[in-house]
Amino acid sequence: MAAAAKDLMALGMDNIAAHEDELISYTLNRLCSVPGLKVYGEPDPSRSGEKVGVIPFNVNGLSHLKVAAILGYEAAIGVRSGCFCAHPYVVHLLGLPEQEQEAWQAEVLKGNRGHLPGMVRASFGCYNDTDDIDRLIDMLQRIVKGDYRGDYEVHPGSGDFLPKNYTELFSDYFLLEDEGDISGGVHGYCGR
Repeated sequence: MAAAAKDLMALGMDNIAAHEDELISYTLNRLCSVPGLKVYGEPDPSRSGEKVGVIPFNVNGLSHLKVAAILGYEAAIGVRSGCFCAHPYVVHLLGLPEQEQEAWQAEVLKGNRGHLPGMVRASFGCYNDTDDIDRLIDMLQRIVKGDYRGDYEVHPGSGDFLPKNYTELFSDYFLLEDEGDISGGVHGYCGR
């Protein structure tokens, strides 16, 4: 934490804020090129100074969870998806009628989270640049066209979309030892 604070102070918070404003403005301008994409919150690039470094959006006709999965699995672009611990506000922004809210709440109580409402959220930091934004926009344009490789299916219990037949093999990333390992946990990184 101290090293991060030291780096932030060296960069200067005013410089970081100016960089973030530039990225937000650039992103809002570029998002206009993605057909069917809706930005939530202030969409005007000239007012980027009034926003924090996040832009929530949805792509018309596609689940926010699926869009986030495709971005992550196929382009290594990390975004958040869901209601961001602000369910009432997100539901308000989405304009969901009460009857629809009750229907998805009933599904969740039955153990099906596959149709939860929400948004995709791109977040920016001092380490991002316009090349990162261009990669995001290019991939969103491909998603809208259906130009992605995976065949995705929703896991009803979590609501997450995964490529069909996908299995996360933690043994590919970590060596777990149960004999003679006094730490009782992860022994070390063994990524390929």
